[in-house]
Amino acid sequence: MKFFICLLLIFTGPAYFVKADDAEKELKALFQEERQMYYRENPGTGPLGEVAPIATKFQGALEEDYKRRADFALALRQKLYAIDRDALSTEAQLNYDMFDYLLGRTITFAKHRTWRIPFYSDSGFHTAPARVWQSIRFRSTSDYYAYLELLKDLPRYFDAHIANMQSGIKDGFTMPKIVLDGLLPTFSAHVVSDAEQSAFWGPFAALPDTIEDTEKEKIRLAARQAILNNVVPAYARLSSFMTEQYYPAARDELAANTLPGGDAYYADMVKFYTTLDVTADEVHALGVSEVARIRSEMETIIEQSGFEGSFADFLEFLRTDQQFYAKTEEELLMHAAFIAKEIDGKMPSLFGKLPRQSYGIEAVPASIAPNYTTGRYLGAPLDAPRGGFYWVNTYDLKNRPLYNLRALTLHEAVPGHHHQSALSKELKNVPEFRLGLYPHSFGEGWGLYSEKLGLDMGIYKTPYDHFGRLSYEMWRACRLVIDTGIHAKGWTREQAIQLLEENSALSKLNIRTEVDRYISWPGQALAYKMGELKLLELREKASVALGDTFDIRDFHDQILPAGGVPLNILEQRMNAWIAAELAK
Repeated sequence: MKFFICLLLIFTGPAYFVKADDAEKELKALFQEERQMYYRENPGTGPLGEVAPIATKFQGALEEDYKRRADFALALRQKLYAIDRDALSTEAQLNYDMFDYLLGRTITFAKHRTWRIPFYSDSGFHTAPARVWQSIRFRSTSDYYAYLELLKDLPRYFDAHIANMQSGIKDGFTMPKIVLDGLLPTFSAHVVSDAEQSAFWGPFAALPDTIEDTEKEKIRLAARQAILNNVVPAYARLSSFMTEQYYPAARDELAANTLPGGDAYYADMVKFYTTLDVTADEVHALGVSEVARIRSEMETIIEQSGFEGSFADFLEFLRTDQQFYAKTEEELLMHAAFIAKEIDGKMPSLFGKLPRQSYGIEAVPASIAPNYTTGRYLGAPLDAPRGGFYWVNTYDLKNRPLYNLRALTLHEAVPGHHHQSALSKELKNVPEFRLGLYPHSFGEGWGLYSEKLGLDMGIYKTPYDHFGRLSYEMWRACRLVIDTGIHAKGWTREQAIQLLEENSALSKLNIRTEVDRYISWPGQALAYKMGELKLLELREKASVALGDTFDIRDFHDQILPAGGVPLNILEQRMNAWIAAELAK
C-alpha cells in the first residue's frame, strides 16, 4: 500500500503544486495591477515602505473618473474568477476573497452611481480637504509648495462634484431636503476673510526652524494667496450652488426606495453594509426583537438604581439633572481622557496583541460640530506625524451626557475603533490592499462589541453608567428598525425620532442628528448591531465548544489578526479556529 501511495504522490504531487504555484502567481499579479491603478487614481499614495509623494491634485471626481475605476474593477474581477480558488493555499484563499470584496465595493456603488450624492448629513467631499494637512509629514520646503498646489486644485475638485450633483438633480437622485436644513452651514464654514483664521492655515502657523526666515515668509505669502484666491472662492461658489440650486431641487421624500431604481439600490446597501445575505424585512424584525430585549434590561437597571418613577420619568431625569453634564468643553474632554487611560491600563487583560500606534483625544471641529455625531474615530497612516484621534463633540454641552461617555470611549478609542484599525494597518505578509480595509459590519460591529467589553473590564461604575451602555446598545438596535423603516417601509422622520426618544437616554439633539444621518446614508446604520450580534454569537460558540480551555485573549487575537473581513468570512475563520483548538 505504501508503494502505491508513493507512486500517487510522485505522479500527482508536483503537478498539483505547479498548479497551486501558478494560481498564486496569477493572484499576486492581479494585486499588483490593482495597486498600480490605485497609485495613479489616488494622488499622494505610493508603494508600502516608500516615502509617498505629497499630493498636488485631488482624486478625479467626474462621472467619467468613477466609471473608469468601476470598469477597471469589473475587468479585474473577471480575471480573478478565472483563477482556480481551490488550487490556492488557505491564506491565498483569504486574499482572493478579500480582493473580491474590495472589487465588489467599487462595482456596487458604481452600479447605482452614488457619486451623484457625494456627502452625508455630517461629512462629505467638502469637509475632508480641511484635514488633509494633518496626515502629511512635511519634510522640506518643496513639500509645503506641493501642498499649496493641492489647495489650488480645490476649485476643480469642487466643480466636479457640483457637476455630479447637477446630474443628480436631473435624475431625481438627491439628498432629502430635511437633511440639508442642518447641513447647509458646513458648505460656507471655510469662507473667511483672514487666511490665518482658516483651517487650511494649520501647516503654516508654525513652520520648522530648519526653514530660513525669508523662505518662511515666501511660503506664508503663497499660503495666504492660495487660501484667499482658491480655497475661499471654491467654498463660496459651492455654498451658493447648494443654497440657490441644490436645496430648491432636493427631494421631499426620505426613503431610498423612492429614488429611481430605489428598491434595488436599498437591497444592495443592506447586503453591502451587513456583509450578509439578508433582506430589509429580516433586519427590521430582528431590530424589533432586540429593542424589546434591551428595554427589559434597562427596566431592571432602573429598579436597581432605586429611582421611583416611570421609564419616561427616568429618561427625563437623566436628560435634565445637572450632575450628568460637564460645565465646560475642557471638563468634558478631561472626563473622556481619564476614562481612556483607565481602559488603556486594562487592555492586556483581554488582548495578547496591542497596536504600536498611539491615539489622542480632541474636540470635533467647530465648523462641523452642530450637525455632527456625538463622537468619532479618525485614523491616520502609520507614517503620519500624528496618531489616531478620538473626537468628542463638545458643542451644546447640555446635550452631551457623561453617563454615555464610558460606552462612547470604549467604542471610538480602545478596545474599539483605534485598537482594531491600528492593528489592521500593522498586518504582516498580506497584500497591501488589505491594510486598513474596513467592512462596516466588522468595524462597527467590533466597536459596539467593545462597549460590552467594558463589563469585562469593570469600566461601568454606577447604575447610570450601565444604563448609558444599554442606552447606546438600544440606540444601535433602534437603528435596525429605523433604517429599514425609513428606507423600505415608509417611516417618517417623526416616527424614527419618537422610537429613540421613548427607548433611549440619548439627548434630543443627538437623536435628531442621528436620524438625519440614517436618512442620508441608507444601510450604513445596520452594520453596528448586525456585526455585534455575530461577534457575540461566535464568542458564545467558542466558549461552549472549548469549555475550560477557552481564553478570551486568544479569542480576540483570532478575531483581529486578519484585519477587517466580511462577517461570512469571519465566521468561517473562527469555525476553523475552534475545530483546530478542539483537535489539540
